[in-house]
Amino acid sequence: MAHPNPRILIVRLSAIGDCVLTTPLLCALRRQFPQAFISWVVQSNCADVLRGHPCLDELIEVDRGFAKSPSRLWKLRRELQLRRFDVSIDPQGLFKSSVVAWLSGAPQRIGNAGALAREGSDWFNNTCLTTHSDHVVDHQLELLAPLGVRAGEVEFRLPLGDQARRTVGRFIMDRGFEQYAILNPGAAWESKVWPVEYYGQLAQRLAGDGIPCVIAWGGKKERAWAEQVVSHAGVNAVLAPATTLGEFAALAARATFFVGSDTGPLHIAAAVGTNCISLHGTTEPHKSGPYGHGHTPIQEFYQGGTTRQRRTAPNDAMRAIAVDRVYDACLRTARAKIPA
Repeated sequence: MAHPNPRILIVRLSAIGDCVLTTPLLCALRRQFPQAFISWVVQSNCADVLRGHPCLDELIEVDRGFAKSPSRLWKLRRELQLRRFDVSIDPQGLFKSSVVAWLSGAPQRIGNAGALAREGSDWFNNTCLTTHSDHVVDHQLELLAPLGVRAGEVEFRLPLGDQARRTVGRFIMDRGFEQYAILNPGAAWESKVWPVEYYGQLAQRLAGDGIPCVIAWGGKKERAWAEQVVSHAGVNAVLAPATTLGEFAALAARATFFVGSDTGPLHIAAAVGTNCISLHGTTEPHKSGPYGHGHTPIQEFYQGGTTRQRRTAPNDAMRAIAVDRVYDACLRTARAKIPA
């Protein structure tokens, strides 16, 4: 890039896990351009995981339905164009994300080409790349090539605020935990759900090995699932308190390991350095599993199809994952972290 201190806009609107997996792109930009001004447009329901990120100058929040309102789009256009961005980066590759990039007025608008340019996003982005990496983190880092950015070390650098650390510290101290596992039964797609009774059985068995389990949740529906896990596990599991995304990150950072499906909490846990046992049915670990070393993806078979088909499919592939297999992976992970 010709300008040594560019003004850069990242457009990754959702979801929570995808935003987490985009933070290495943000960190790589900051390493390459330490004096750049970097903004990120994100939906408000995902913003908490990015708020206070040390590589970010500005977080611009929009509500989920903003793209359906001409007046809100016009207001966003005015806000973005006041910032005079030199370049926008659209790793999401959707119609609404590419429209936001276009509305910014950035003369260079980087996005995906080919199959990853969904919903006509390559109509609005003018520097479109065909990438070759499997995992979404590596794929997104390839989008920085036109700016002369080499990926280098992959960093997430999720912010763990002092208040979140204190809140989590009190919870751990009150429970008297020396170590604990986080089990997360929630998932936005029914096809990603591992049965609550399986989580309950897993918690019972881990407790027999001296590993108490904290059952995480987010929202009313997931709390009901978490309560069912606690009911199945009895005294061997504890319901997590209500947490912000930042507080969940602090809770995950102190866990011995994390167990859950391919969702936002999984990627938060991996990003803060916690070893994860990830359960996959309608997603593939080499494309969207936890990034980095020390993780154990488990999949009996891949339940494929279009995104819509996979989103609405039954959770047959998840039900095929045996408790024994997950339990064995948990023990190996715990022993590797805390040698006997």
